Amino acid sequence: MNTDPIADLLTRIRNAASAGHKYVELPSSKAKVAIVKVLMQEGYIKNYELKDDPQGRFQLVRVALKYDENGYPVIRRIQRVSKPGLRKYFNVDNLPRILNGAGVAIVSTNKGVITDRVARRERVGGEVLCTVE
Repeated sequence: MNTDPIADLLTRIRNAASAGHKYVELPSSKAKVAIVKVLMQEGYIKNYELKDDPQGRFQLVRVALKYDENGYPVIRRIQRVSKPGLRKYFNVDNLPRILNGAGVAIVSTNKGVITDRVARRERVGGEVLCTVE
């Protein structure tokens, strides 16, 4: 039983990228789709699509991973920050800056799942789900 689906998403992306896979498929949820959408907007993945499970029980999200011209994954490091056992909330003034702005922190706010830059611009804080470098 998976108790942290967001950590599962990040681990599957991390493992597939290090193994050189083009795609990774995983069970879909609203939170996972929101995180994948932010990763695509920031240019860390090529694309994603929702598709039905072969047995038709649930939906899958298929993520197309992105690699640079040398074959290295664009996602160098992806790490869970807020965990089910220890939630990490930050107000707008204390949001982390990843690699001095070169990386991104994905934040769950009352305005949706957004990046730390957008959260600063919108002047909202929230739960920092993960960081991506």
